[in-house]
Amino acid sequence: MDASLIAENLSKSFSTLKVLDRWNLKIEKSERIVLLGPSGAGKTSFLKMLSGIDSPSSGSLEVFADKIGFVFQEPRLIPWRTVRENLLFVNEDGKIDAVLEKLRLKGFADYYPGQLSGGMQQRVNLARALLLEPDLLILDEAFSSLDLPVKKSIMEDMLKQWQVKRFTILAVTHDLKEALYMADRIIILSSRPSRIVREFTVDLDSCRTFSSPELLALESQLLDIVFQDDAYGISHLSG
Repeated sequence: MDASLIAENLSKSFSTLKVLDRWNLKIEKSERIVLLGPSGAGKTSFLKMLSGIDSPSSGSLEVFADKIGFVFQEPRLIPWRTVRENLLFVNEDGKIDAVLEKLRLKGFADYYPGQLSGGMQQRVNLARALLLEPDLLILDEAFSSLDLPVKKSIMEDMLKQWQVKRFTILAVTHDLKEALYMADRIIILSSRPSRIVREFTVDLDSCRTFSSPELLALESQLLDIVFQDDAYGISHLSG
């Protein structure tokens, strides 16, 4: 496979504060990758470098994607524009109705963000990113504020789109189940200055569920690894 991104000895510092320390990472096209690490481990700094907002202090980061879609924890919708207008803002020629139907938003095109639930707003957020037809979809703790049933529903819809379009997914999360549900590979980070301490392959079929015995067994293995590596305090991770 061709690569979507390659990081070689990638480091980032802010004055005397070192945040990333010699990351070496290659992500293939169509892979689903999750970064799992503590607060302050440089995940946001890495995403800023990916988007071109910031640059490495040393090493290199090459991104082989023409279009990058971002989904943040907060929907960041324009409140005075309808759902349709929010989507047209990023792609005037996009197939709005088709995307809304696929993400279970049919009939809500003329609603304003304030008229929607938090879960529905996040569906619009995801629809906006998918409407770009991205080569690389970046999820920055995109589902962390949602209740489990809503989170599960949106993630299912997203992965259905991935099965059709096969874009690359790079996600940041603190939730082990979420990571296992989404990922082909989980990159485990240490505390600051963060290093890649382990890679965990998720050996599950594409059609997976949060409560399957196979996923729960992998969750136990992953939790043991994170404890063993003593990367950070993780009492909050298994929720």
